[in-house]
Amino acid sequence: MTVVLDTNVVVQMFGARSPLEALKATLVTGRMEVAVSTGIWLEYEEVIGRYAGPAAWARVSRIFDLAAQLHGTIRHVEASFRFRLIAADADDDKFVDCAIAAQADFVVTEDGHFDALRGTGHKPQPITPAEFIARLSTL
Repeated sequence: MTVVLDTNVVVQMFGARSPLEALKATLVTGRMEVAVSTGIWLEYEEVIGRYAGPAAWARVSRIFDLAAQLHGTIRHVEASFRFRLIAADADDDKFVDCAIAAQADFVVTEDGHFDALRGTGHKPQPITPAEFIARLSTL
């Protein structure tokens, strides 16, 4: 199963006493493939660095690198087309573009702007972290 993780989800996954510990465990054990683009990676770095500091970003980056090395489950995908589906927040388009280009199943997010994907005919659909964790438990 391929997903794109919105920045709000990555921040929560690696926070202290994270309610998304199961999602982080899924990443670390290679049970999901994560698609990222350069723009997404830079946003992760910027936001985590700003809120938690450079050392926190270094830890998060190492975990993603570990998942890539151990399981090959981190895919770098650059979209060659800009779909411009998120009119409410154009900064979110990079996540949608990557998800479509990667033929991802889901964009894991708590951001309501991604509801614009519903009914567009594109494969990736928004799903909350809780819904995604529940879905994983049935696999």
